[in-house]
Amino acid sequence: MGTETGSGEGAPTAPPSRRWEAAANATWGLIRRIRLGTRQPANWVQLFQFAVVGGSGYVVNLAVFTLLAEGADVNHLLAAVGAFVVAVTNNFLLNRHWTFRRQGSRESHAGFQAARFLTVSVVGLAVNLAILELLVSAAGLAELPSQAIAVALATPVNFIGNKLWTFDR
Repeated sequence: MGTETGSGEGAPTAPPSRRWEAAANATWGLIRRIRLGTRQPANWVQLFQFAVVGGSGYVVNLAVFTLLAEGADVNHLLAAVGAFVVAVTNNFLLNRHWTFRRQGSRESHAGFQAARFLTVSVVGLAVNLAILELLVSAAGLAELPSQAIAVALATPVNFIGNKLWTFDR
């Protein structure tokens, strides 16, 4: 009949070959959407705006980190988390009202979009940290240039995630 039973609960599930096919179709659909999106000049303008907002968030992050770690003598890890929260809030508000303002940024979606933005930002942070660690530990590069490279490589992940998921209509 084309279905199997799941974990004994009687709910039909697709056979493994259909699940792979569905996953492949979804992946190719996303790749196609990204490819078509790169042909639209407005998307490049949004990427530039996103990078400007990210730059402001970087400055906010460093300023808050300095205030907490050096000014208030907060542990550097807690200061980093506090700085991340303030910078993510800054970036969400600026991106919502400037970069993606024409992409369904209605007031009723603010909380929903904020949760998605935070999720995408944490994924971007994970990409950033993985690249940073690889460059510092494996490649032996200095920390500051490694961070600059890691941020640059994580930016497209953040942009695509936010454009296609957070601020999608």
